[in-house]
Amino acid sequence: MSQGADARLNEETTAGNYFVSNYPPYSYWNAEQVPQARAALDRPPRPGTPLGIYVHIPFCRKRCHFCYFKVYTGKDSSEIDRYLDAVVRELTLYSTKAFVGGRKPTFIYFGGGTPSYISTRQLSHLVDAMKQLLPWDHAEEIAFECEPGTITEGKLEILKQMGVTRLSLGIENFDERILEANGRAHGAKEIDASYQFARAIGFPQINIDLIAGMIGETEENWRECVRKTIALLPDSVTIYQMEVPFNTTISKEMRVLGQSTAPVASWPTKRRWVDYAFGELEKAGYTIASAYTAVRDPARAKFLYRDLLWTGADMIGLGVASFSHVNGTHFQNEHEWDPYIDRVHQGELPIYRALTTNEEERMIREFILQMKLGRVQTEYFQRKFGIDVRQRFAAPLDQLKQEGFLRLEPENLRLNRDGLLQVDRLLHEFFLPQHRGARYA
Repeated sequence: MSQGADARLNEETTAGNYFVSNYPPYSYWNAEQVPQARAALDRPPRPGTPLGIYVHIPFCRKRCHFCYFKVYTGKDSSEIDRYLDAVVRELTLYSTKAFVGGRKPTFIYFGGGTPSYISTRQLSHLVDAMKQLLPWDHAEEIAFECEPGTITEGKLEILKQMGVTRLSLGIENFDERILEANGRAHGAKEIDASYQFARAIGFPQINIDLIAGMIGETEENWRECVRKTIALLPDSVTIYQMEVPFNTTISKEMRVLGQSTAPVASWPTKRRWVDYAFGELEKAGYTIASAYTAVRDPARAKFLYRDLLWTGADMIGLGVASFSHVNGTHFQNEHEWDPYIDRVHQGELPIYRALTTNEEERMIREFILQMKLGRVQTEYFQRKFGIDVRQRFAAPLDQLKQEGFLRLEPENLRLNRDGLLQVDRLLHEFFLPQHRGARYA
């Protein structure tokens, strides 16, 4: 039995990474390859490659018990100002590098943390400074994450003026008790008001985030969350299945108590809940666009941040612990506050670790990420990499077909709903042998 098939026998939620966001695994990135990242920045861009910018705003009112991102909850206004100044200085350093090559960003993504935590003054100053360095007039998507309790009409007006096209509300659950049990900062009463504010201002796309299997989640509550989501009629809905990475509050408490099973729903339960949500959304006219996303109008509700990254776009990640991908090299910034800010203020790019991939690894990365869409176009890989993925991955594809997850079509590889709901645990079958079973992060 393969490692992947053996892993699928463990149906309880345990501590560790589940969601596959990149390849090769982050644990292979190292400080020794940082010079290669600097060299990649000094090369001109590959022809036709889009450029994106990710901005990490690492501030939150509270740290959620399931959060594994780099966030801070105790920074005052002056510290936030200093951090945002460092972000601008970092972009200034990048703007002079050869990899920009006259390109303007196609997409900009503000993530966190809680980007909506910072003040309108701070937000306006940051955006104005960024636009001076790399103009946004060619940006097709500007995405911004919000926590409902930090939204005001004034802040939303600023976001609309700065050109935000995709506003993502981190609702996660509609029940007050479940929000509190999981450490969320917002309450149930703030959800409807924040959504109605955003809708009234007229953002082109409003996305709602939900998490299936949070602490305290029940069948009845989940169905009510789905009902309330559909009643709001957002342009898109993103549903994640609760995982418990090693650096979360939940996993730390598990180690103290000697527990191996996390206090959240099992994987079969979470898959069943997402399947129910997808089914109800489809009845309401939505289309399932990926393992996590349903959209009302596929022609309008795009997510370029995802789609372009999954087809090899360059992206610069600004801020502490942010990830970047340029000219086939991945790299991450310093993951602690002082080293990040100090290096930027000294005029130095704050790169902490890196990995340069070869052609085969780049092909595998795009293949496994596009599998999360539920459909892989074989011609794309033949044209871009000269690879027949049906032959290259014949053994794992045959295994998925035998297990009833995959259908081979004349021009596509297509996962059925069962396969799509557990795609992240299936992807390891496509890793190179040396990357299987390794620590992911």
